[in-house]
Amino acid sequence: MTGLFTEKPQSGEVTVGENITFVAKVNAESLLKKPTIKWFKGKWMDLASKSGKHLQLKETYDRSSKVYTFEMQIIEAKPNFAGAYRCEVASRDKFDSCNFDLSLVFKNVNTSLFCKCITTISSTTYNINIKLWYMCIRVVQVNTEPDKDVWEVLSHAPPSEYEKIAFQHGLTDLRGMLKRLKKMKIEEKKSEAFLKKLDPAYQVAKGKKIRLAIEVANADAEVKWLKNGQEIQPSGRYIFDSVDNMRYLIINHCSLADDAAYCCVVGEEKCTTELFVKEPPIEIVKNLEDQMVMKGERVELECEVSEEGANVKWEKDGVELTRDESFKYRFKKDGCKHVLIINEATKEDCGHYSVKTNGGESMAELMVQEKDLEVYQSIADLTVKAKDQAVFKCEVSDENVRGTWYKNGAEVKQDARINITHIGRIHKLTIDEVKPEDEGDYTFVPDGHAFNLSAKLNFIEVKIDYVPRQDPPKIHLDCMGRTPESTIVVVAGNKLRLDVPITGDPAPTVIWTKGEKVVTEGDSRVHVETTKGHCIFTIEGAERQDEGRYSVVVRNPAGEDTADINFVQSAPRILSLGEDSCVVQWDPPLFDGGQPVIGYVLERKKKKSYRWMRLNFDPYSETTYEAKRMIEGMEYEMRVYAVNGIGMSRHSPASQPFVPVAPTSQPIGLCLDDISDTSISLKWRPPERIGSAELEGYGVEYCKEGSKSDEWIPATQGLTDRTSMVIRNLTTGDKLKFRVRAYNMAGPSAPDTLAQPVTIREIMERPKIWIPRNLRQTLIKKVGETVNLVIKFQGKPKPKVTWIKDGEPLSPTFASVRNSDVDTIFFIRNTERKHSGKYDLQLQIENMEDKASITLQVVDLPGPPEALKITDTWGFNVALEWKLPKDDGNCEITGYTIQKAEKKTMEWFTVYEQYRRTNCVASDLIMGNEYVFRVFAINQVGPSQEPCSSTDSAYIHKIGMEYKSPTYKDRDFSQAPKFTHPLVNRSIIAGYSTTLSCSVRGIPKPKVTWYKNKMDISNEAKYRMFCKQGVLTLEIRKPCTFDGGIYMCKAVNDNGEDVVECKLEVRRKYPPGRYKDTHGSTFLD
Repeated sequence: MTGLFTEKPQSGEVTVGENITFVAKVNAESLLKKPTIKWFKGKWMDLASKSGKHLQLKETYDRSSKVYTFEMQIIEAKPNFAGAYRCEVASRDKFDSCNFDLSLVFKNVNTSLFCKCITTISSTTYNINIKLWYMCIRVVQVNTEPDKDVWEVLSHAPPSEYEKIAFQHGLTDLRGMLKRLKKMKIEEKKSEAFLKKLDPAYQVAKGKKIRLAIEVANADAEVKWLKNGQEIQPSGRYIFDSVDNMRYLIINHCSLADDAAYCCVVGEEKCTTELFVKEPPIEIVKNLEDQMVMKGERVELECEVSEEGANVKWEKDGVELTRDESFKYRFKKDGCKHVLIINEATKEDCGHYSVKTNGGESMAELMVQEKDLEVYQSIADLTVKAKDQAVFKCEVSDENVRGTWYKNGAEVKQDARINITHIGRIHKLTIDEVKPEDEGDYTFVPDGHAFNLSAKLNFIEVKIDYVPRQDPPKIHLDCMGRTPESTIVVVAGNKLRLDVPITGDPAPTVIWTKGEKVVTEGDSRVHVETTKGHCIFTIEGAERQDEGRYSVVVRNPAGEDTADINFVQSAPRILSLGEDSCVVQWDPPLFDGGQPVIGYVLERKKKKSYRWMRLNFDPYSETTYEAKRMIEGMEYEMRVYAVNGIGMSRHSPASQPFVPVAPTSQPIGLCLDDISDTSISLKWRPPERIGSAELEGYGVEYCKEGSKSDEWIPATQGLTDRTSMVIRNLTTGDKLKFRVRAYNMAGPSAPDTLAQPVTIREIMERPKIWIPRNLRQTLIKKVGETVNLVIKFQGKPKPKVTWIKDGEPLSPTFASVRNSDVDTIFFIRNTERKHSGKYDLQLQIENMEDKASITLQVVDLPGPPEALKITDTWGFNVALEWKLPKDDGNCEITGYTIQKAEKKTMEWFTVYEQYRRTNCVASDLIMGNEYVFRVFAINQVGPSQEPCSSTDSAYIHKIGMEYKSPTYKDRDFSQAPKFTHPLVNRSIIAGYSTTLSCSVRGIPKPKVTWYKNKMDISNEAKYRMFCKQGVLTLEIRKPCTFDGGIYMCKAVNDNGEDVVECKLEVRRKYPPGRYKDTHGSTFLD
């Protein structure tokens, strides 16, 4: 790994309460990316999150030397700041780290006592307990008791008591004082086993390969590798390699489990390092998409990341969304997909939502539009008589919309005569027994919508003239209810007799009909009889086909009257349901057949089955029965037989289909969410067990403390499907108990009740402004951009919010401000330069307040530079000079663009871009051409719209030139012969051809001569000489023992000569009858 530090932080010492600064410097000249630095205390504590009153981190950059300076300043040091620290710096694939220590001392340490102790300890041979030395790393103040001669105490005490005595006298930094006062320098002992040790730290990306390398002094030394103190065994992931003195540990496919301390052990010596495994950045593969929804709809913002199980952060307008707000936002994670779910979107949910990972960010805009309310049925004008009923009815498109009824502009209140109902999309106002004062204009106003529905109620008085001899007919039917439309229930097989009283003068005629068919006495079972004041309808032995609607019509000259009667056979009724049971009830038969009924037999079947199953075989005497052992969620029917002494009756009609279900378990986690003087907000979680029946909703109830247990008051009409509710219009100061129950078709569950009664009273909360992190520095916007700032705050009751600029409250025409209970929105649609400045936000609740400031800088394109002029012209160069623009666009000028153009063509070409100075030299101009110039100013918004052009032009004159050819000095390349590769002594076996080789260099090419024992052998046939590109070879064909000797090669040219020689030994072949084994011993055959 390459070291990055040019200056490392050094260990230091500071007095408690004083300041100290640690400095690290990094040279960025060879780095492709700005280095990042981290400061740690101990092994893992990242100090970036601890920055504040006692710790400040600074960074500076010197452009001339390209050196980054990083500082960690500790302010008003405390005793617990002492310890080991680490500084890490990284840039792309480069990484470096260093360790340093911080020691602390108190101001009142008795140094004379330490000096004496040091002198005595230096001259003594006592074996001081090593724990005493280790204990002295941290410093505590000296005991305030009168000074004692501590060494006198130590000299008369056994070594085992040193630690105890040191603590009693406050000597807890003895080791530090020894180093500081005696200036002890510990020289690092040179390692005998290692030539090169491991670096202090390594860093590798997750999934990559890393190699840890050391160099040992002994090539045959055995090496052990340890990970967190445990020996590593070779495997597919851990590979041990050895090349000469180098030893390598190769780790393939690094994972987070490989982030550990590693140690290399050679004999009794070891070196350690730490490996940091860096996770690869999580990238966003599929970005968020902008959405536009209607109010109340469900919103799902979905993105996809590059790795499963990755953590992401959701933000809205720069503010992080957390699970503390899970009652409003839900976060869903499915593999690589991450979804933000907003149920029932509101206008407050509009804004920019972003999802962030450590490797990217995606943003989308959510727009929520109001849903237009449609009127399906409007209210109509009514004209009613006295004592009649007036019903105003309307139907709108949204069933959640509530509304208010008004009469002549005054709100209508519900009482004994006036009933206001809201069922689904239908709103009704019912007025019973209308009176003259009820006449007027009635209006229905939907909440939250800017329109109303109006109608008029007209009251008329009807005067009836008495006609003594003509009384219209009237049916006086009082059967199973008070309405003309009545229902008669009879058991199958019994006799039905209807005696209907009638009046009218003259006597009316009576007609009975079933459907549209007139009932006559053609059937022997049906009888119709009319007497004075009565009409009698009789059916003997009622059967299934007799069911239906019967109508009786009475007429006379004064008018007619009609009544409808429903005739149905009696069927069992289901009173209650359980998880696997039900309670059924039925009516006794109207006709017992002349024998008393001794009991009943019941049967049941599944709705989709044809097989009836008997529930009891002995007659059951009661008319209520509990049927058990049914399957929850299955649909059933019941029927009943009556039994007397003669036998069983025909079965009754089947009951209405029913499903055995049990109530849900109680809701859980009922708690108080918010409270005010007149309202309270509650929330809870769904029941753990729902069952097979669908959950219909929740009912919230409350009662006063001390009241009877059955005096619970419903908080709202009907049920709510949400797990939260705001109860309004409560009395301030009341002490109330609250409970919630879950409902399904089986009824309510057991309640979940708040543990303690709640007093309805606002809880005062100190105002606090939560400024987003991006607004704590200057906010820069371009002219024309939109500013939309959402500032969260807290405080109860609702604080007074004030925006101030330049000491004056903001004007509505200058900027728009909208305040809610929890935030304030600052909005400027089109920013201008005048909007720049400092804005102060103030919250006030009675005598408590909180303030915050936001700085806005609105920037624009700069103006053109001024006074561009040509100051000098020479050769192919022109010198230009100009002045700064008058208008810098409210931000720093970052550079200039200089352009040139030939006066003939006026085609502009760029000379310099992002040029920082206000003068320059335009070079490489063409002779004989005339040039003009212009300059644009540039800031962070862009270049100025108009350039500053030169008023005069520059002409490049032609200059005569004569070419002179260069002169060169001849170089002497001659060189004396020199052998670059010598001959090598050799030992060969007789009878096998061999070669001797060497190489020579020399200019001109040297003449080569070979000698044996100083005898020229150039002309002997046994030898062959070769020379190829300076490589000289002598071949000796089938040498014998006489060919051994001293061979010499001599090279000669005009500049000198050189000689090289070697010794050749020729050994005999082994004589017949002898052989040699693998160990070199010779044996006879």
